[in-house]
Amino acid sequence: MIRRWFGLALVCAAGILVLSCGDPQELVSIAIQPGSETFGAANIPVNLDAGLTVQLRALGSYLHPPVTKDITDQVTWATDDAQMVTVNSTGLATATGQVCGTALISATETTGHDGSGVSSSGAAVTGNMTVNVTCFTGTGPTITVDFVGTGTGTVSSTPAGLGCSATCTGSFPTGTPVTLTAVATTGTFGGWAGCDNTSGAACIINSLTNDITVTVTFNP
Repeated sequence: MIRRWFGLALVCAAGILVLSCGDPQELVSIAIQPGSETFGAANIPVNLDAGLTVQLRALGSYLHPPVTKDITDQVTWATDDAQMVTVNSTGLATATGQVCGTALISATETTGHDGSGVSSSGAAVTGNMTVNVTCFTGTGPTITVDFVGTGTGTVSSTPAGLGCSATCTGSFPTGTPVTLTAVATTGTFGGWAGCDNTSGAACIINSLTNDITVTVTFNP
């Protein structure tokens, strides 16, 4: 009789162990890295942000036992503003260059199992992060045109933003290529100084990234 009860105790103990080992691993939260990302700057037009990307990671926190796993390829990625930013199935977020503001990107686990295939609670778990696309404020680096010589003339820019017949300054978005064109009013055009390149009466700035000063000369 004693042996029988002892055997049953061993079976029960073994059963408890099996049940414990077989407890479903439960996903309790998802953290997205990075937690926020900013595209663009106040001195860069929003359309120039198009194509900027950030790779997101989804980290799942589990219980039974406590563990954190990279589940980037298991979650379903979504954005609440596809005009601002898109996100693909691998977590690559891309700015569209259409609008500025803040968008929410989510990662949701709905498969209900962990990496080993053990069934979990089946509840959907979602994590979020924010993407900020900075709005263009209309300010940026400047070009100052100094006029020298005793002749007179005018200077205009492409893109528009600067036009004058005496010393003046114009602001352009960072990275903009700018061409300044001089036209003599009296006398003759004498040349440019401070440009990246010149072509006839044109002063060429390949990419405006800092405040610069150029000089135009008009001879009598």
